[in-house]
Amino acid sequence: MGSFSVWHWLIVLLIVVLVFGTKKLKNIGSDLGAAVKGFKDGVRDGSSAEAAPPSQQVTAERSADKQATIDVDAKTKS
Repeated sequence: MGSFSVWHWLIVLLIVVLVFGTKKLKNIGSDLGAAVKGFKDGVRDGSSAEAAPPSQQVTAERSADKQATIDVDAKTKS
């Protein structure tokens, strides 16, 4: 009941390829790679955003929200 030998792993790999097929395994691999790349980019972008003080970030977001959200119906009713 030790670890698996190389032959065990080759048999498991063969069964996985037979069940899923090479095309589906390729798609899963590329999707996983894209997810990891996106995560790394997000972490890199997040570290640069943390350099600015949080109070400046909040005021910038609020000023952008005031300019972006205008209720046209509310202006015409009043």
